[in-house]
Amino acid sequence: MKWQDYIHRDPKIMVGKPVFKGTRLTVQNILERLGQGATEAELLADYPRLKPEHIRAAQAYAADWMNVERVIYHEEVI
Repeated sequence: MKWQDYIHRDPKIMVGKPVFKGTRLTVQNILERLGQGATEAELLADYPRLKPEHIRAAQAYAADWMNVERVIYHEEVI
């Protein structure tokens, strides 16, 4: 699967956040919902235009971003 077939960025749509083509639904929203424990069935029911391929594309997109060679450190200040 090529996530590029399903996801794009446009500064005029959702302030340039990655969205699923033809929608204003952000990849971030779907990834956050998955991280909160939402199932594929729940996501598909909540977003009628969403397809299983979109969910796979969001995961592939996130995986590609994890492969970017940059390290960000966060120090907690107490």
